[in-house]
Amino acid sequence: MRNLTNTEIAILEQQGCTAEDWMQILVADDFQANRISRVNFFGHIVIGSLLGMVTVEEGFQRPCGIYNATLKDVSIGDGCFIENVGGYIADYSISDHCYIANIGIMTTQGIPAFGNGTVVSVLNEGGDGNVVIYDRLTAQIAWLMLHDESVRQMALREIASRPQMDKGEVGEGCRIVGVKEIQNALIQSYCEIQGASRLSNVTLLSSDDAPTYIGTDTIIENTVVALGATVTDGAKVDNCFVGESVHIGKGFSAEASLFFANSYMDNGESCAAFCGPFSCSHHKSTLLIGGQFSFYNAGSGTNQSNHAYKMGPIHWGILERGAKTASGCHILWPAHIGVFSMVMGKVAEHPRIQNLPFSYVISTREKTYIVPGINLRTVGTWRDVGKWPKRDGRPQLARRDIINHSFPNPYIIQFVYAGIELLNTLVEQQGKDADEYKFEGCYIKRRALLAGLKYYQLALRLYPSAKPTDEWLDLAGMIAPKKQIDDLLTDIEEGDVKTSDEVVSRLQTLNRDNRYQYSIVQTIDYAEAHDEWLDMVRRDAEKEFEMGDVDEQQLKEFLEKLK
Repeated sequence: MRNLTNTEIAILEQQGCTAEDWMQILVADDFQANRISRVNFFGHIVIGSLLGMVTVEEGFQRPCGIYNATLKDVSIGDGCFIENVGGYIADYSISDHCYIANIGIMTTQGIPAFGNGTVVSVLNEGGDGNVVIYDRLTAQIAWLMLHDESVRQMALREIASRPQMDKGEVGEGCRIVGVKEIQNALIQSYCEIQGASRLSNVTLLSSDDAPTYIGTDTIIENTVVALGATVTDGAKVDNCFVGESVHIGKGFSAEASLFFANSYMDNGESCAAFCGPFSCSHHKSTLLIGGQFSFYNAGSGTNQSNHAYKMGPIHWGILERGAKTASGCHILWPAHIGVFSMVMGKVAEHPRIQNLPFSYVISTREKTYIVPGINLRTVGTWRDVGKWPKRDGRPQLARRDIINHSFPNPYIIQFVYAGIELLNTLVEQQGKDADEYKFEGCYIKRRALLAGLKYYQLALRLYPSAKPTDEWLDLAGMIAPKKQIDDLLTDIEEGDVKTSDEVVSRLQTLNRDNRYQYSIVQTIDYAEAHDEWLDMVRRDAEKEFEMGDVDEQQLKEFLEKLK
C-alpha cells in the first residue's frame, strides 16, 4: 500500500472528494482515482485495488469503485463497490469483493462484543440467565448449559480470552443493500443483507457453501446467527441464537430464545423458548413460551402459559422429540409431554406424562384424556420419521449440531418400557374392570389403556435389542447414555475439557461410538412387526381417504411409498 500522489489528490478533489488528512489514506499500487467520486474521508483509510467488476444482479455488472459516501477509519479490500451511503461507514474492515449500496449508517462503537457473551433466561423466563449466546454455541452445548453452571462458565472464559476488537468486520463477497442501520456487527463471508432495518450487536456467521441471508425490514439485536440461516420479511429477533440453516420470517417476533438446526419460524412469536432441531411454527397467533421443543410442529393458535400462578413467568415445560400441538392448543406449564405425542385442547392439569410416549392428550371442557401409544400407528408419525433426514439443509461441513434421526432408539424405548409398567400399575392399583384410570390429573379409558399396551409391545418388537440398562438422554437432537454425559460434565468442571470445540469433538465421538448400541437387528420378529406397523399406517391413510380428506391419487401415491 502507498500514499496518494498529488495528482491523484487533485483528481479526487475535482470529483467532489474531501479528506480530513490526505496523508492518512493508503491505496493499492494500481489505484484508479477516476473510480472514486463524492466521497468524504475521515481518519485512517485503506483502499485496495478498484480494478475489475462487481455483479449487481444476474446479468448486470458495474466497475468497482466508491461513490457518494462518507468513510471514517475504514479499510476496504480489493474489488469492492460502495455507493450511496446516506450516513456514514465508521470503524469497519471490509474484505475483498463486497457490494455495499444504498445504506444508512454503519458504525462500530466502544469495544464490541458482536452479541457474544449475551446471557439469556431460557425456559424459566423469570429466572437467572442460564444460556450464554456466542458464536460457538450448538444445540448440545446449550442443553448442557441448562443443566450445569460449569458449561456456562467455560463459554464465558472462552469469550473473555479472545483478543478485543475495535472495528466491525465485513467478510469477503458480502452484499449489503438498502440497510438503514448497522452497529457493532461482525459479518462473515458471502453473507447477504437486503433491506434490513437495524442490526445491532450481532455476529452473522456465513460461508461460501453456507451463506446467511438477512432480508427486508428485519431488526436483529444482541444475537448470533449461524451458518446458512435466514432472517427475513419483518422478523424481529432480540437476545437470541439463530442456528444452522434456521429460517425466521414473515414478522415472527423472538426474544430470549434459541433456534437450532433446520428450525422454521413464521408469523408467530417466541419468548424464553428452547427450539431444538426441526422445530416448526408457521401460523399467526402462535406463541412458543417457556418450552423446550425438538422435531416439533406447532398448530395454528398454539400457545403456552408460563404464569400458572401469581408468582410471575417462572413455569416451564417440555414437549419431547416429535411432539405436536393441534390448532388452538393451550398448555399451562409446568407439563412434560412424551415423545411423538399430540396435544389437543386446553390442558390445565400440568401432566408429567413423559412415560407415556406416542400418546394423544385430548382436553375437553370437563376432563383431559390420555390415549396411550395410539400415535405410533398414524400416518403422521411415519411421515415425520422419514422426512427429517431429507430436510436437513446444512452442508456437510457446516453441521456442528448433532442430530440423531434413528427410530426407534434407546431413548424412546426406555419410555416404552416405562409406559408398559405404568399402565400395568394403574390396572393393579385402580382395578382391572375400571371404566377409567386417573393419572396426573388426567384420565385414561380402559379400552385405550389396553390398546396402548398392545402398541407399546409392537414398539418393542420394532426394536429387537436388549432393554436399555442405562438411562439415556436427548440432548436437543443427540441421544447418549446419561453416564457418558455426566462424565463429560465432570471433565468440564475439572478443567480437562476447556473449550467449546473440545466439547463438540467429544460429543461427536460419543455419537459415533454409540451407534452400535441402537442399530436394528433384522430378525424375523422385527420384519413381522415392521409389516404390522406399516399395515396400521396403511389403514390410517385409508381412513383419511374414506373421510374425504385426500383424493384417490394421493392415497395411491402414499400407499406406494409404504411398499
